[in-house]
Amino acid sequence: MWPGVLKLLVLLTFLLHLSRCAQMQKKVVNFREKEKEVLDDILGPGRYDARIRPSGENGTDGPAVVRVNIFVRSISKIDDVTMEYSVQLTFREQWLDERLRFSDFKGRLKYLTLTDASRVWMPDLFFSNEKEGHFHNIIMPNVYIRIFPNGFVLYSIRISLTLSCPMNLKLYPLDRQVCSLRMASYGWTTDDLVFLWKEGDPVQVVKNLHLPRFTLEKFYTDYCNSKTNTGEYSCLKVDLLFKREFSYYLIQIYIPCCMLVIVSWVSFWLDQSAVPARVSLGVTTLLTMATQTSGINASLPPVSYTKAIDIWTGVCLTFVFGALLEFALVNYASRSDMHSDNIEKKYPPSETEQSTSMDLPSDQVEPDNSSNFAMTGYDGPLQHSLQKPLVRQPEDTMSMDRMEHCELHMQPRKKNCCRSWLSKFPTRSKRIDVISRIFFPIVFAFFNLAYWSAYLFRKEEQDE
Repeated sequence: MWPGVLKLLVLLTFLLHLSRCAQMQKKVVNFREKEKEVLDDILGPGRYDARIRPSGENGTDGPAVVRVNIFVRSISKIDDVTMEYSVQLTFREQWLDERLRFSDFKGRLKYLTLTDASRVWMPDLFFSNEKEGHFHNIIMPNVYIRIFPNGFVLYSIRISLTLSCPMNLKLYPLDRQVCSLRMASYGWTTDDLVFLWKEGDPVQVVKNLHLPRFTLEKFYTDYCNSKTNTGEYSCLKVDLLFKREFSYYLIQIYIPCCMLVIVSWVSFWLDQSAVPARVSLGVTTLLTMATQTSGINASLPPVSYTKAIDIWTGVCLTFVFGALLEFALVNYASRSDMHSDNIEKKYPPSETEQSTSMDLPSDQVEPDNSSNFAMTGYDGPLQHSLQKPLVRQPEDTMSMDRMEHCELHMQPRKKNCCRSWLSKFPTRSKRIDVISRIFFPIVFAFFNLAYWSAYLFRKEEQDE
């Protein structure tokens, strides 16, 4: 009998030990139930009022300090026409509210998590340069609030914003733009609420950030407190420096414009009699250049100042138009040359010389008295005296010296290389074409040198 009782006592002791172990395990597994008790304790009715702001640092009556940091997830677009950009970011705020202190149960409760922001006091921060914005609610609202045992509150939310970005397009497309993200308090003045950037790394940007036609070079954090009639309000700002990618515009705008200008010069090598070919070439290049210019301006806002791209397209359009006007001048010169040739054919050089001698004054024409007397039949002493050589008078000697002096001064001068080269082309129309072949490329090359030198130096000054 006694051995059976002992066995029963041992079995009961073992079962009691197992029940105690199970209870201890049950307490460890269900320890998170303490969170509800803590939340009910610190946020219960009559204990916490979300309408009252927390006290200042060290429990003083000073302003509540809220530290802010952001994580830029993506930048989808930067629009030049509307002067805005879209950004998606994770926004975080952290502040101390001593009313929310609780026991961490020897480190077992690291923090409490809330998803309802209305249960605790929240800073009234807003984005002052925001145009549009929305929260993300797929699959659940992307927001959380963490309450730490020492009373610190961390608020984190993912939002997408469309923000205004005033741009200066004088150097477009060789420009850099600064777009800001401004955050300020709406109702609490600096006497009650102050925003500060989080120490260490207040702004973080995703590593594989890709932008269309732009590159994010740098970003700066600063303060932008504003004073109004109702008081001074705390403000934070982030300046994002974007560099425009020039390779896109080089391929899409600058090289095609250069090609159109060069194509317009082909008419200088065509014969002046090829009127349809030269006119169609000039008009086609002019219309193409005008269409490209209008397309470029359509993608930009109508600003009141001149942009770098406006100077480029305007000068290229002027060169194309000048090539068309050059053909009009060549056509006019060609018709003038044809008119001169027709006159020479109608009036040969011999007749022209005779008419010229008839127009000379009587004192420059040597009279042929012998023929006159022969025609009248007179053969007297006067005729024999006229046939005798006359004695040269001193006045005749002086006139001969003057003529020799004039002949010396009127000797043909040596022609320079340009005139001798142009003399190879007999017609004026051909000379105009030949001069244009050299003049247009040289002027366009000087324009390129001045354009790129001026705007690249201005770009370096802007960077400094």
